[in-house]
Amino acid sequence: MSLSPSDIRSPRMEALARLPVFFALHGRRAVVSGANAAAAWKIELLSAAGAHVDVYAADPGEDVVAAADAVDVTLHRREIADADFAGAAIAVGAYDDETQAAGFSARARAAGVPVNLVDRPGLSDFSFGTIVNRSPLVVGISTDGAAPVFAQAIRAKIEAMIPLGFARWADAARRWRDTVKSSGLSFGGRRRFWQLFTGRAVANADKVPETRDFEALLEAARREGASVDHGSVTLVGAGPGDPELLTLRAVRALQSADVILFDQLVSSGVLDFARREARKMLVGKAGYGPACKQDEINRLMITLAKSGKRVVRLKGGDPMIFGRGGEELAACRAAGLEVEVVPGITAAQGAASRLGVALTHRSAARRLQYVTGHGADGKLPRDIDWTSIADPTATTVVYMPARTLAELAAAGIAHGLDPATPAVAIVKATRPGEAVVAAPIRDLPARLAELPPGPVLVMIGQVFSEIQAVTSSESDGVGWVRREAP
Repeated sequence: MSLSPSDIRSPRMEALARLPVFFALHGRRAVVSGANAAAAWKIELLSAAGAHVDVYAADPGEDVVAAADAVDVTLHRREIADADFAGAAIAVGAYDDETQAAGFSARARAAGVPVNLVDRPGLSDFSFGTIVNRSPLVVGISTDGAAPVFAQAIRAKIEAMIPLGFARWADAARRWRDTVKSSGLSFGGRRRFWQLFTGRAVANADKVPETRDFEALLEAARREGASVDHGSVTLVGAGPGDPELLTLRAVRALQSADVILFDQLVSSGVLDFARREARKMLVGKAGYGPACKQDEINRLMITLAKSGKRVVRLKGGDPMIFGRGGEELAACRAAGLEVEVVPGITAAQGAASRLGVALTHRSAARRLQYVTGHGADGKLPRDIDWTSIADPTATTVVYMPARTLAELAAAGIAHGLDPATPAVAIVKATRPGEAVVAAPIRDLPARLAELPPGPVLVMIGQVFSEIQAVTSSESDGVGWVRREAP
């Protein structure tokens, strides 16, 4: 049986809540009215799109003043007047007061200027949505104002690959928004509802959301009660550096944070996943350089949380592996704060993945152990179990050994570690500029000088017997040569 050729017509476009358009603003005038952080973000966004931005605020906040420092942004320290809309291509208002917001919208429309009121879709002609910026490739995401937190989660998924089923959850957010607003939940409770909603959507991307999902989420938000209106602390593992190694739970924490306290070892690519309005504070150190004291970090973290902020303590690798996460967890609990831990891929796992080596192997390594290369005084710890270091069936990963490796190797050999045991040193594991040297443990300390500056990890054990690494002159990684060790 045969078929005759025939044309197949594409199905009609499904209904759109918003028409996605990309507005050319280069060299055109935009007006922004508002004094808060939301106005500051829109100023930055419009300026990045090439517009000349006139900002109107009688008493601008520090975020607006800082944003207005950009090229082609003019700050007028007064309220906007009707004449100021003339010649504008676009108008944006950021008001806490509903009456002021409605007035701004009406005046812009009377002047024939497309208008957006931040977080007020009913007063807006268009919305900005959430942006994934790979300019000139730009992706905009909109939920028709139904759930900004959910839109941020979608952005994170697009960075990899977004499941088609997310469209159903976006529609559910639109349908449920008014019911959530009238549910009697506080502002914090409503925000918590959408955080729970986001978690369920990510975990069940292919599921059709049902009324019972809504009821379960609403009940969960109500159960948490007044606690959602108080601050919280989340200890988040940033992984070894490659932002693609972040967990989904880490991304959600970053996108719901008010304040992010991060270490020097956290890469800028990881911070790109954070909520744009979040305050970002560097509290770590690099190597043996200047550092915030741990007590100061604890006090800052607790003070911010007690003021009602959602604080993310962002740490390289896993917060509970040589990251002082235990001390910070104890401090938060002693202060009576709600605290959560989000694990991360630790540096050892990231380095092993780049080497293509299993840290345990039934014929070469029965045990994996993590050891710190220096104590609180910066010197080699005196309480290391040297018998375990010398065990030929163990794989040992040494964190932060740049200054103490020679002493560690000598002490290990003196306690029975075979001087010919294969060892590898890797700097900036999983990041641009990653470099590796491999040698028997007796020779590795002398080879560290071949590595560029950066966080170093040393791994010792028979599982590395087939690896010899050559440092690449390129900035994007390492060239590898595999051969039998002599």
